[in-house]
Amino acid sequence: MKVTLGEDGLSKTWQDDFPNTIYCCYCHGEARIGFVAHEGLDGEKLKEKFVCDLHPNEGKGSYWFHDCCAVAVYFCRNCLRPTALSNQG
Repeated sequence: MKVTLGEDGLSKTWQDDFPNTIYCCYCHGEARIGFVAHEGLDGEKLKEKFVCDLHPNEGKGSYWFHDCCAVAVYFCRNCLRPTALSNQG
């Protein structure tokens, strides 16, 4: 797992780029990008397990990632609580 700070991480994704800001899931204020944690991008060969290896994906009620993932973490300008977006390969 690698971490990229700020706007430099917005393109570290398995799908479309992450947005620069999103709505806070707590107070609905503006949340700004803090960092993106990503795995398996850029041909990285990891010696450790992937997040998808931590739990089985058993469907509804027990969903889990099925592939490498990227997680963007945002912090709210009003309450400073974190809100996250994720995607997978």
